[in-house]
Amino acid sequence: MLLNDVARASAEVAATSARLAKIARIADLLGAADDSGVVAVVVSWLSGELTQRQIGVGWASLRSIPDPATDPTLQVADVEARFTEIGATSGKGSQARRAELLGALFAAATDVEQTFLRRLLTGELRQGALVGVMADAVAKAAGLPAAAVRRAAMLGGALPTVAEAALTGGEAALAQFSLRAGTPVGPMLAQTATGVADALDRLGGTAMFEAKLDGARVQIHRRGDTVSVFTRSLDDVTARLPEVVDATLALPATDLIADAEAIALRPDGRPHRFQVTASRFGGRGGSSDAGGQALSVFFFDLLHVDGTDLLDLPAHERIARLDALAPQGQRVDRLVTSDAAAAERFLDATLAAGHEGVMAKSTTAPYEAGRRGAGWLKVKPVHTLDLVVLAVEWGSGRRTGKLSNIHLGARDPETGGLVMLGKTFKGMTDEMLAWQTERFLELADGPTDGSGRIGGVVKVRPEQVVEIAFDGLQTSTRYPGGMALRFARVLRYRDDKTAAEADTIDTVRALYSRAD
Repeated sequence: MLLNDVARASAEVAATSARLAKIARIADLLGAADDSGVVAVVVSWLSGELTQRQIGVGWASLRSIPDPATDPTLQVADVEARFTEIGATSGKGSQARRAELLGALFAAATDVEQTFLRRLLTGELRQGALVGVMADAVAKAAGLPAAAVRRAAMLGGALPTVAEAALTGGEAALAQFSLRAGTPVGPMLAQTATGVADALDRLGGTAMFEAKLDGARVQIHRRGDTVSVFTRSLDDVTARLPEVVDATLALPATDLIADAEAIALRPDGRPHRFQVTASRFGGRGGSSDAGGQALSVFFFDLLHVDGTDLLDLPAHERIARLDALAPQGQRVDRLVTSDAAAAERFLDATLAAGHEGVMAKSTTAPYEAGRRGAGWLKVKPVHTLDLVVLAVEWGSGRRTGKLSNIHLGARDPETGGLVMLGKTFKGMTDEMLAWQTERFLELADGPTDGSGRIGGVVKVRPEQVVEIAFDGLQTSTRYPGGMALRFARVLRYRDDKTAAEADTIDTVRALYSRAD
């Protein structure tokens, strides 16, 4: 299959907002594959991912590329091999060698192919081909029920692999994808509720509320004496979390798959800041910036135990099996109620204990692996601050030529200056991007780098106030205030406020201290 076929299909999928049209176009492309070996690659690419995950190529590597070729000659299999070669290049002279390989690849690509490759390599391939669309397209191309493909992908963990099986072996080939200890499955995800009353209403009047711990979600698999621990993104972190392995081996089961939260706790039972927990996942060999701070594990769902799959059982039955397996001290706190006042008290107690909020779950819903199911709702407070924009960075990808990433600061009433707390490009609509590009060029205090160089910083006069929502604060050595915003996103620009009315660093410090 030619890369040109994939690139043109991608462009056509991006050009239509009709879901059925997207599915039909992708299905036509997959059905035309002349080599079953490229099906998984094409599905991965159209999902915006490389099969190699990372190959060491980013925007900096693509600032200067050769002129496009006139005629399409690149084959998908050859491009995939080149990606693998680039990713495997290491050692002395590797940067130059990667640049050479990348240059040769782009020199052989046509204009439409170069556009596709650039967006794929930089994570900017936005075409609306989400997992659901891709799964339905695979089903259409293979002539199979969409439900069969979706379930196989849910249990197999990777749609590209399922796609290849579906197109080569049909429904019989999908039978190989079953729930097996040791093979991670996509975790069930939650939607958002505005509060406990909203959650109760959406879940039919009664819900199971669970403490939403400020830790790291893990999926734990046990096969006999072998335990595997996977992250939310299905990365294997078993070697880094020996205490989670030990806790799992202590359970009275031979085989299991469970959902749990790993978290670093203080001696008084309150959580350390999230960074302490996260540091155990980021280093090799289980080392951590916190000196190897021990993690505790709290189970909250059970997907399989000793030969019995529990995915399709209602939540209350899965939880009953979990309660019989894990001791109370290793299960998240839980309350089943139809009383909004009782749920509010549970939420308040969870927040007072230093955690994020609560999860509200249907007592009758199955476990919808890999999906953001309506049976799970997260309820947590959102903090907001009115901060001052200090500088802005030129964007990349679809934001090239727009001022995007804003630098945020709080007022310091003692010095009269501003203390930087972080950056964000989240929450910005196209209209907002256009407005802020014009606005911040007007406020520019120095060179604007009129070329729109990707990542170039434009300093601005500290006059514009913006309302920022964020999930919390974390310790930071990068910023002078010693703190940084977590998951910051723009709510709106506050033209009704001056910089002198923005929130102070004292307000931020109070929020930070309250979390301890």
